[in-house]
Amino acid sequence: MSTAGSVRVRYAPSPSGYLHIGGARTALFNWLWARNQGGTFVLRVEDTDQERSSIESVRAVLDAMKWLGMDWDEGPEVGGPHGPYFQSERRARYREVVESLIAQGKAYRCYCTKEELAAAREAHNAQFPKQPFVYPGTCRNRKDTPDLPHVVRFLAPQTGSTDFIDKVFGKVSTPNNQLYDFVLMRSDGFPLYNLACVVDDHDMAITLAARGRDHLGNTPHQLLIYAALGWQPPDFAHLPMMLDAKGAKLSKRTASVAVQDYRDRGYPAQAVLNYIVRFGWSYGDQEIFTPAQLVELFSWDRVSKSDGKFDEKKFADVAFEHLKTPELTPNERYAEGVTPLLAANGLKPADTAQLYSAIATVRPRARTFVEAASTMEFYFKGTLDYDAAARAALSGAQVAAVLEHTISLVPQEGAIEAAALEAQFKAWVDSQGMKMKDAAQPVRAALTGRTVSPGLFDVMAVLGPKVTSERLRQGLQLARGATT
Repeated sequence: MSTAGSVRVRYAPSPSGYLHIGGARTALFNWLWARNQGGTFVLRVEDTDQERSSIESVRAVLDAMKWLGMDWDEGPEVGGPHGPYFQSERRARYREVVESLIAQGKAYRCYCTKEELAAAREAHNAQFPKQPFVYPGTCRNRKDTPDLPHVVRFLAPQTGSTDFIDKVFGKVSTPNNQLYDFVLMRSDGFPLYNLACVVDDHDMAITLAARGRDHLGNTPHQLLIYAALGWQPPDFAHLPMMLDAKGAKLSKRTASVAVQDYRDRGYPAQAVLNYIVRFGWSYGDQEIFTPAQLVELFSWDRVSKSDGKFDEKKFADVAFEHLKTPELTPNERYAEGVTPLLAANGLKPADTAQLYSAIATVRPRARTFVEAASTMEFYFKGTLDYDAAARAALSGAQVAAVLEHTISLVPQEGAIEAAALEAQFKAWVDSQGMKMKDAAQPVRAALTGRTVSPGLFDVMAVLGPKVTSERLRQGLQLARGATT
């Protein structure tokens, strides 16, 4: 059993262009445990699939991890005493281990061709259609000829069982006759997952391997390798799956599965962490957490065996809860989310104070950073673009009178007090026998170029007296032009 400070966990993604939301959940559980225990979080890249792996894919995964705030103590870009941390750079080590197993008679070279295996599979399926095909051990006693094309297989025991205690699923027992002689290394010299995972976890002193439940069937194979090498295996924790609404494995066909998708849609990073942590972990009835709270509260005894169904609406609700709550997304972090989006449209607030004031007006309703930036961009434009509804609102017999009086209410200098100005405006509207919504709409159109915006007088307070007056006068010109 690991003690505080000695915990070493890892996340080992296979770079395929993006960080899968399910992979992010696995990384999160490992990261939380490391931070909770004062341990070490290792990032290791499983890039032995040469067709799918690329530097661009690795960069996409690392960028997504950084955006989520899951820093790593060892791995790419930071180094560490147990490198290299790319499997493609560890091939000599895997070959060394394989040769050791062959020398000890615990693994062997298999020369069966793809055609021979296909024929054996076809014959098996014809005779036993309801039983899965397993390699029949054809090359177990075949003469060893290293210079011929071959894979390396593990010599699996035929009797007994392989057992372990999983931190989530409890005792797991697998009859050894179900494990067959599995492949350790392909003919191209690249290791398969089970071998590379064991060697890497041993060499990197991993104390707990936490991964998705879909890897539960791999663990007995890995335990056999550990035993054959005389190595102590780590503890294991297999996590419930993230499923789509129909109960199938989450895929691109049924939902957004890339972390980058949610970043691009304007979700705050900590809301993504908050939502995905609930796939397998809970803390009473609490729904909303900060990353600091998750680190403090995380424990394996609160991880469930039950799979969870991905719910886009629930995800959006969690993101909105974070955005609208200053304690969860303070102004500084909110500004980090919207500033690049504003800048992409050539917009820049006058100063931080103005941006924070604008944020306060959109925070109660904007469900994403993208929506927030779109809603507040009128604040920072030098020249307004009036949409069709705004132009319609700036026409009519009473519009000019409303705008003229509003201009008279705006102070010449200093700040605009929203509540005081609203009271003055309402008193005048009542005296004219008008409805507030009818009087406010042309003012809103003049100030924002739209007919939907944050609170009208809050908008004036953010714009300030000078810009408010200028926009009201411009709106007045449009109104007069529309009536001539």
